[in-house]
Amino acid sequence: MSGHVVVAGASGFVGRNLCRHLSSLGAEVWCGTRDPARAAAADPTRRWVLFDVEREEGLDEALTGARGLVYLVHQMGQGDPATLHTREVASAERVVKAADRVGLRRIVYLGAPRPKAVPSPHLQSRLDTGAALRSGRVSTLELRASMIIGVGSESWVIVRDLAMRLPVMLLPRWLGNRSQPIGVDDVVRALAHAIDDPTTASAAFDLPGPEILSARQILERVAAVRGFRALMIPVPVLTPRLSAHWLRLVTRADYSIARQLVDGMGYDLLADDEGYWRRMGGATPTPFDDVVRATLAAEPDPANTRVERFVQRVAMRV
Repeated sequence: MSGHVVVAGASGFVGRNLCRHLSSLGAEVWCGTRDPARAAAADPTRRWVLFDVEREEGLDEALTGARGLVYLVHQMGQGDPATLHTREVASAERVVKAADRVGLRRIVYLGAPRPKAVPSPHLQSRLDTGAALRSGRVSTLELRASMIIGVGSESWVIVRDLAMRLPVMLLPRWLGNRSQPIGVDDVVRALAHAIDDPTTASAAFDLPGPEILSARQILERVAAVRGFRALMIPVPVLTPRLSAHWLRLVTRADYSIARQLVDGMGYDLLADDEGYWRRMGGATPTPFDDVVRATLAAEPDPANTRVERFVQRVAMRV
């Protein structure tokens, strides 16, 4: 189809992968950012355009003539966490108004699954952002994924470092909760499909990974891929706040992001069915262990080589 694709949040983890994938398909990709000059200096190979969702700057100009917008803006870890919900919903509402004004055909949003329990503030913000985007006249498809695995994912940094660095691991209660982790390549494949999905209605679809796994099982499987094993000791009184401090000590995760991610692990995040995969002609997500192997192979980290060797020697004696 004619027209460019605007990717808002193009400098983020999923955005970088999506832009690369769309370009490989021959799409004209406009990478939206609040600071095009800075983004272009960091990556001059892409077309960067002003797209400031907090001030409306550049929205109409970027969306005019576009065949679709992929909205990947998440402000987790930015500003005051107490105002996250207000800022994210207000940003989505600005984008909806701009999309309505220029007659955009499609918005695609990457959200998070709805838990059976009361969502954490972070998850509620994601859900309400999706609802705000679907509230306009523009057909909006929301794809809801839980843990996304790939180089640059904050969730991956946490599980990778825990699995690689600790021969003895404390197990907070939330590590028993389940999700359906999915590889970033599968996510971008689904997002790209959604841009030109023939439906004209707005809807939300889950985007589940291939297996239902507890956080503990995820750690065990990641460690097994590298030939590690760890002694895991249950610590049921370790609160989310203490867990986030613990993660900051033993992983490279940012504390504010780790805290919000841990809050979101307080319950199962599971799809009711195969979700958006049904609309993709029988496509299926990549097996979990294959995603882990590919991700580990793609992120050589010499700085951690000696640490991992030490952990492996200790773990073999546990």
